[in-house]
Amino acid sequence: MPLLTYTLLRLALFGATLGLLYLVGLRGWLLPTVAVVVALALSYLTLTKPRDAATRWIAARTDRRAAERAVFPKADADAAHEDAEVDRKLQTD
Repeated sequence: MPLLTYTLLRLALFGATLGLLYLVGLRGWLLPTVAVVVALALSYLTLTKPRDAATRWIAARTDRRAAERAVFPKADADAAHEDAEVDRKLQTD
């Protein structure tokens, strides 16, 4: 799963940045704030391939789910009918 890989790489980069800034002497509320900004910039510059892979994976998953909904449109109609019945029942109670 490319999305999990990308997320773990970003978390590792944040952890490494946090540790390095701590060793440099940054403390208090400024430490995580600066670490987030630096890790964000570094991940944007260094994690291009994993980010692109995660984007392709998300797009493929979205397309696959849209195709499944197109194959089973009756399921959406059934769900809409059930929702309408529940709403009607709630309004009468």
